[in-house]
Amino acid sequence: MIGLIEAARKYDGAKGASFETYAGIRIRGSMLDEIRRGDWAPRSVHRNSRRISEAIKEVELAKGRDAEDQEVAEYLEMSVDEYHTHLKDSASCRLFSFEDVMEKGEQGQEQLVGSSPSPFMGIERDAFQSSLADAIKALPEREQLVLALYYDEELNLKEIGAVLGISESRVSQIHSQAALRLRSRLTDWSE
Repeated sequence: MIGLIEAARKYDGAKGASFETYAGIRIRGSMLDEIRRGDWAPRSVHRNSRRISEAIKEVELAKGRDAEDQEVAEYLEMSVDEYHTHLKDSASCRLFSFEDVMEKGEQGQEQLVGSSPSPFMGIERDAFQSSLADAIKALPEREQLVLALYYDEELNLKEIGAVLGISESRVSQIHSQAALRLRSRLTDWSE
């Protein structure tokens, strides 16, 4: 609404753009400003997360297998330690939350927040869940294990580290890498 009001106030038809085009740009800009205002993570963290996700996808396409830390770091022209630092930074900000985009409807069924039910919503949700399950099954075994211990067994990072014999920080890196790998494999669903 703020973007639309600003567009109405500042629109100048003499500059050649239609009001619809101008308003669309102002509305999108206002929406992004509001999202950024509520996000405590710097833009660089989100930018690096996208870069890592894209790098994982490219390395996996080139190699025909799961990308390893060293390969992704080399692709990004950084050390493995720098790569792990970026993974740690990505873990400290929420990349996505299924619970945030879903809510229970009146009959107890999950619905996308802000959308009205449609006949295709259930089909789309089921297809997404199937794609997500397939992508998780295709993760390296260690990443699958960390996700299973975290989400299915509801262990915290420290407890997972104790089970696997690694540090809590390393568990966080593995979790972040799994999330970024899933993000890169599910890009068709975010477009």
